[in-house]
Formats: sequence, C-alpha cells, structure tokens
Amino acid sequence: MTQLTALSRSAHQDTFSRDHLPPLDQWPVLDLGRLDYGDRLNCATELLDATIDRLGPDRPCLRSADGTVWSYGDLRAHANQIAAVLVGELGLVPGNRVLLRGYNEPWLVACWFAVLKAGGVAVTTMPLLRAGELATMGEMCRPSVALCDHRLTEDLERAEIPGLTTMAFGSSAPEDLCVRAAEQPTEFPDVGTAADDVALLAFTSGTTGRPKATMHFHRDVLAIADTFAADVLRPEPDDVFTGSPPIGFTFGLGGLVVFPLRVGASTLLLERAAPDVLADAVAEHSVTVLFTAPTAYKAILASGRADRLAGVRRAVSAGEALPAAVWKDVHAATGLRIIDGIGATEMLHIFIAAADDDIRPGSTGRAVPGYTAAILDDEGRPAPAGTPGHLAVRGPTGCRYLGGDRQEVYVRNGWNLTGDTYVRDADGYFFYQARTDDMIVSAGYNIAGPEVEQALQGHPDVVDCAVVGVPDPERGMAVKAFVVLNPACTREVTGAELEEFVKQAIAPYKRPRVVEFVAELPRTSTGKLQRYRLR
Repeated sequence: MTQLTALSRSAHQDTFSRDHLPPLDQWPVLDLGRLDYGDRLNCATELLDATIDRLGPDRPCLRSADGTVWSYGDLRAHANQIAAVLVGELGLVPGNRVLLRGYNEPWLVACWFAVLKAGGVAVTTMPLLRAGELATMGEMCRPSVALCDHRLTEDLERAEIPGLTTMAFGSSAPEDLCVRAAEQPTEFPDVGTAADDVALLAFTSGTTGRPKATMHFHRDVLAIADTFAADVLRPEPDDVFTGSPPIGFTFGLGGLVVFPLRVGASTLLLERAAPDVLADAVAEHSVTVLFTAPTAYKAILASGRADRLAGVRRAVSAGEALPAAVWKDVHAATGLRIIDGIGATEMLHIFIAAADDDIRPGSTGRAVPGYTAAILDDEGRPAPAGTPGHLAVRGPTGCRYLGGDRQEVYVRNGWNLTGDTYVRDADGYFFYQARTDDMIVSAGYNIAGPEVEQALQGHPDVVDCAVVGVPDPERGMAVKAFVVLNPACTREVTGAELEEFVKQAIAPYKRPRVVEFVAELPRTSTGKLQRYRLR
C-alpha cells in the first residue's frame, strides 16, 4: 500500500476538478495491487470500444422494458454522436462538468459515455431530486452543461444554476439532443485522459444536511469491475443484468452499466422498478443478475412473485444490512444465495461481500480481494475479534471529497472510515451493528436527518423539529419527525400535511413516514439537540 505523492499529466483543460482535490497527504492509502492501467486511460473507451474490439459490435447491450434492444455498436454510435454535439455545439472542453438527469434508460447511458469520451466529468443525478437539491449540487460542482430527460426539465430550470446550458433529450423536438445528435458522425476521437483524471462526481447524503461530492478517477471506474465484479460477482458475457438502483447512485452505475459492459453482457434498464414490476421484468426478460435492496427481496416474496426469480443466478443486495431471516426466506423460496455487500459513495462500490459457499447469513461477508478492512476503536487502534468498532477500509478506491469537504472526518491515518459500527469475527467475517452518525438508511436510501429537518422548518407552522431513524419492519428504518408547532397556530396541522410539504421540497423518498407532535425537544444546557433521547 502506498501514499500517493504525485499525479500524472492531466488532459483536462478546465482544471476545476484537479484544483479541488483534497491535498495528497489527506488521501487514504491506496492499494492498486494488480490493477495496473498505465498513466493514460479513458474508462469509456475501455468499457465500450475495447469490449467491441474483443467481442464485436453486434452483441446486445442495453435493453428496455418495451423490447427495444441497443447493440454495443448502437450505444457507441449514439455516444459518439452526443459527444460531437457536446464539443461542437455546446463548446465542451475536457474537464468541464456535465450534469446528467434522467431515468434508467438507454439515452442516459449514452450521455454518460459521451461525456467521458469527450473528456468531461459526469455528474449523474437522481430523477427524484428537487430544484433546491439540484441548485446545491450546481453551486458545488459548477457544471457548464446539463443533459436532461425532457420530462424532468422543470426542477432543473427552477434550480437556476448560473452559467448552465441545458439540452433536453428523449423527445422529437428539433432542438432535442437525440435529434441533433442524429446529424453527427458516428465516429469520435475519444480524449486520452489520464488514469487519475476525475471521471465523475458522485454526491452523498451529507449528515449535516448538505451533500458532499466524491471525486472518482477513470481508473476507479475500472477498479470496481476488476475487484468486486470480477472476484465475487463473476459475471459472464451472456448474462442479462437488471436492478432497481438509479444510475445516479454508484450502486446502480456499477451494477447496471460498468459491470455488464466490462464483460460484454447486457442490461435491462427499468425507468421505474417497484418490487412487483421488477420481479415481473426479471421473468419476462430472462434476467440472470439482479441488483436491489433487502426490502425489495422481501417485498417480492410477500407479493407471491418468488417464482419470477427462477432464472436468476446472481442476486446482489446492498444499500442496507441484509437480515439473516430475509436471506434464508429468499433461499428457501428460490434457491438463490443472495450476495450481500457494503459499499459507499466515497469508495464508489462494494468492498465487503461474499458469494456462494463463502456466505454466512447475517454477515456482510469478508473484504473483497484488493481491499483490506479492519475494525478500529475510538483511538484508531485495531479492535479485538468480536468487539464492536469503526469499520475502516483501504483498497484501490478511496474517498476524495470535492474541495476537501470534511475529508479529515472520513479519512484518518490512511483509512476510509465509513460511519458504520461493525464486529469482525475470528474468521474475518464482518457483521453490521449500526450507523455511527445521523444517517438514516431506509429501503436502501441514505437519508440525512438534518436535511429533512431543514425542509420541515420551511413550513410556516413549524417552530422546531428533529428527525431520527426508527426501526421499521418493511424498510429497515423509517424517517420519524418530532415536530413542535407554533403555539399561535389556530388550525389543525396533520402529519400527512407535513409529509406532503416535505415531498415538495426535497426528494419524496426522504419524507417523514411517522410524525409525532411534541411540546418541546430534548436539548442540552447549551441548546444542542439530543437525538439519542428521541431514538
């Protein structure tokens, strides 16, 4: 393992990303091991063009629920044409950030590849985000261009991101990106980026209510495919992938784009993937590799659709802890041995997991080959086996916050500290205990309590509030709000009203599902909120 002391020559003319990397001495120790990609690497070229060179352009690549199938050649042609529009019409130069906004569908994937081929930095956002959330992201990463699904432009326009040029895609309008791209050549000279040029910015749900942007290199994108996917998932070229996580989540980006394309497989992209829809799509499209959260597996069983998973050979669960009971119920009903895993936006994807006979239900697994994981006490010393402590990880990927934002909190003594309490047994298996911060993990989504509090405080009748996670049989945890109303309020304010109010302010999945009205909140003598008492 090494502490990096220098970066290679960047291909970025816009140096924003390099300029906003944290100082090298604040980076985690990296272990590139066998992953030698050289100094020059464009991950889009490697995932798409190099795969075509190996396997040909005619293999199915992207599938849609309506039966539409793009081949690898189709995807490359569309990505190259969009790259030409980015450079020729929108003036993109290498290093510019491009905000991507869309559902899980082929054109969003084509846009992602186009940005990287053109040397840009992809900032993929979830379609559920509202104007205020998008405005914060824009303020932090300063995108020059946005490519947005034509059905999702309203909130992006309301965000009023300074200097942003937006082009919609997916319609037949003359100014639509798809229409304009069709006029461009299908060949494009991919920019020869450095392996350690920033390829993407991914946003976390910050525990303070303000998100943090994590910065990942071109080599990092390949590293997650060449560690977790290659050594644990072990996909095959004839696999058909699908899943529920948005591509705006790094869990979804890896599982639905990077992993299948690395081996020449195809992926079924679902714009909406509720558990019943997901299970039916798995059966209809002969899916063999499935990515979703524990709550979805449980819901599929509850809906009587276990038989729809008969063709699946690899099922992956992440986003929240997988209870042993759910694992056993799925195994009993389907024969599937779910691959549990823990990853982090800061690490890009999964770094602890287990598959096949290595699985122990109730355990997340062991460190993925290429990664090292440990349990540390409060002083940063290794904790004995069986003793709860802070989960710490090192490997080929690691945390680099944009502008070093709270970098020293996540990275300590070369370790990435994930914010999770774990126990490690004598055989090296890791068992989840709890979060060590104020993050609420609900149905696979990370939700920051302070962000929900800020939304609630915008209601004219709310004078104080606090948000915590509480146990929930369906979601693992649910968002619960304790609310103090204005004593002068003369009308009835209901929990349903506050829930709807929050849904209009921030992404709907962050809304409080339980609201309790209280006279006051527990605070210390200095006014600090005592969330532990509310829990």
